[in-house]
Amino acid sequence: MDFKSEIVGEVAIVHVFLNRATLAKAVKFKEFVGDIITSGSAKIIIDLSICEYVDSTFLGAMVALLKKVNSLNGDLRLVYNKDLPSLVFVLTRMDKVFKVFPSLDEAVESFEGSKPKLTWK
Repeated sequence: MDFKSEIVGEVAIVHVFLNRATLAKAVKFKEFVGDIITSGSAKIIIDLSICEYVDSTFLGAMVALLKKVNSLNGDLRLVYNKDLPSLVFVLTRMDKVFKVFPSLDEAVESFEGSKPKLTWK
């Protein structure tokens, strides 16, 4: 399983279980998150904390999803807790486009009115 989703309050969290988020998985990722948005979630967090590398195609999929949720008055935020952001993030200036958080709890709390803490089962 490359992706898993959960709902915390009004926020849909998508966990990405890939060391390298690349072209090979970008289409499936976009479809997976697109289905979540279509089902009514407009507040999305993409948890990239496991990823060591995100390529431009995967980044493009996230930009398309950001546009989709923005059209629904929602937002898409990232958890990417690396000390040095991926070179592709910096070169494309996507570190300025996305709201990036170092932890999942901080990303969840960043959505106004969504204050529940994550509890793992």
